[in-house]
Amino acid sequence: MEGRLNVSPRADMPAGQVTTSVTDTSSAVEQGSLMYAHPGPAGISVRAPAGLVAGPQGVRTVGVTSEAGLTSQPGPDEALIGVLPPVFPEWLGDRNFNAAHGCRFAYVVGEMARGIASADMVIAGAQAGLMAFFGSAGLSIPDVDEAIQKIQAALGTSIRNWGANLIHSPQEPHMEMDFAELMLARGVSNISASAFMRLQPAIVYLSAKGLTRAADGSIQRRTHIFAKISRVEVARPFLSPAPEAMLAPLVEAGKLTAEEAALARLVPVAEDITVEADSGGHTDNRPLTVLLPMILNLAQEMAAEVGYARPARVGVGGGLGTPAALASAFAAGAAYVVTGSVNQAAIESALSDDGRHMLAGASMTDIAMAPAADMFEMGVEVQVLKRGTMFAQRGKELYRIFRTYDSIEAMPEEERAAMEQKVLGRSVDDIWADTVSFFQHRDPREIERAQQNPKHRMALIFRWYLFMGAQWARSGEEVRRGDYQIWCGPAMGAFNEWASGSFLEPVDNRTTVQIGLNLMEGAAWLTRAHQLRLAGVPLGAADLTYSPRPLR
Repeated sequence: MEGRLNVSPRADMPAGQVTTSVTDTSSAVEQGSLMYAHPGPAGISVRAPAGLVAGPQGVRTVGVTSEAGLTSQPGPDEALIGVLPPVFPEWLGDRNFNAAHGCRFAYVVGEMARGIASADMVIAGAQAGLMAFFGSAGLSIPDVDEAIQKIQAALGTSIRNWGANLIHSPQEPHMEMDFAELMLARGVSNISASAFMRLQPAIVYLSAKGLTRAADGSIQRRTHIFAKISRVEVARPFLSPAPEAMLAPLVEAGKLTAEEAALARLVPVAEDITVEADSGGHTDNRPLTVLLPMILNLAQEMAAEVGYARPARVGVGGGLGTPAALASAFAAGAAYVVTGSVNQAAIESALSDDGRHMLAGASMTDIAMAPAADMFEMGVEVQVLKRGTMFAQRGKELYRIFRTYDSIEAMPEEERAAMEQKVLGRSVDDIWADTVSFFQHRDPREIERAQQNPKHRMALIFRWYLFMGAQWARSGEEVRRGDYQIWCGPAMGAFNEWASGSFLEPVDNRTTVQIGLNLMEGAAWLTRAHQLRLAGVPLGAADLTYSPRPLR
């Protein structure tokens, strides 16, 4: 039997503690019971120590046995100069993140709106040791509640590495507090707050509710806020204690106790800050290498200024579709990574099969910016798939019309007819009838505003198209394929290129867990490769390339 050192962390061990044993890796791989035993860069598994031997011919690697010996001895002109430790994907990022949230990996399956990050996706991700967020944005409170109950029924109370998304809703501010009340009632302990430009009472309520002081004096949270930001001025309030102007009304309304408010003045609103770079959906298209160091420095400064026990954890999302992207993020100091676009093509995604196959065919440049349905009047844009759909172009045409005219009636008849035929695909009158029916149940005040303000009526009609674009993509209404709104960033194209020729190339083989495990395993592979290169070990192209393979 040919032996190889097998170093593997056990779930019941503290982070950093490992067991070692020599196993027959060849038979394990054949049986499919051990899929991590393959050689790594320079022929040594990333999950085993690597000895470094230097001589006249340069630096080379040797294996390390379970008895801390070497698989081959240095030659007469060589000397052992060091031993590289194993690199487990479980060890990438901030281990405090794993401990705080009960995760195996510092890896987050990000929320994708309208339930595209489905309950099934959350269940699969959480069971595999990933953090996973349900894409609750754009759904009604009853629909969110149904999904939360499904997740809780599957995971029970012991698995806590999951949560739901609270998106800023400037058009429907009451939705934010309704969502907060539901999350607290259901005991959801992790909330990803996205698209917020400033703090809102619902976030402060979620962050402060349930704060207690433990026997050792530390402050314990009931709910953890993950604040998704792309600007320093937005990050700062989340890294600060909750403002008195929001705490006092919550206490007065009986939503917070005086003790909870007092403790909220001592801790940041969010202890997990997600730096959002060039992501699908809502994005400022920020460069990660510029934004991340700024937010890391800000977290350190705020911790020192306020006197926190430790700085907030700073993770990254946007543009992460390959092992190299993840390895770079961790090397730059990210506490955790968040993936989004790549999971949209997974089998657990609530996107239609048609939409998933469109994503699997996308390249890095097959993306465009389009008006956001939820913030249309404000000119906010989202990043979407361009290949195979005209949604971005048609959405921009609607925004041009909105900026040009004060009402539908003010449009020239010829231009209105062209808009109905070539953009909306329906008459304005039919769309308005559907819009009235929708808001009579959701928020009748919107109809009252529209009756008084023709410009607002125009906005609601155009928002119908933007809203339905996502619905058609979810349901797979192929006759409206040209109107599909599929949120997508450049990471999707990078992932497709990386997966090409592997078992992950067919879209029906893509699972949330296999995507996550392979990205993390690949990041560990590349981290080891860069360690070897720094030590002077010559590496070839194969040493710097990790190809997807079935993992568990």
